[in-house]
Amino acid sequence: MSGVITSTTNTIEGREITAYRGIVTGEAILGTNIFRDIFAGIRDIVGGRSGSYEKALRQAREIALAEMQDEAAKLGANAVIGVDLDYENISAGGNSSMLMVSASGTAVVLR
Repeated sequence: MSGVITSTTNTIEGREITAYRGIVTGEAILGTNIFRDIFAGIRDIVGGRSGSYEKALRQAREIALAEMQDEAAKLGANAVIGVDLDYENISAGGNSSMLMVSASGTAVVLR
């Protein structure tokens, strides 16, 4: 990570916002393969958690947040506030699908 503070709140307790640098975003789209889909379907039928999907989701979230933080750092910000994460499953036709995670927030400079 880039050392940029990231928060879902609109302020950082004990810190003053001295400048707003703008909205920053990060996205990650990961393909899922048919074998993982099949095993996840079986697991859904018999119960339990889908470790492969959880790992892919965690990886996509980490990529999206890192991209957002890097964009903020390029703008001279040292924090991103009001962070929102969105998750989408995108059908790519046939038996394949993709997982999209997007992160957005406001890049700010904290004192």
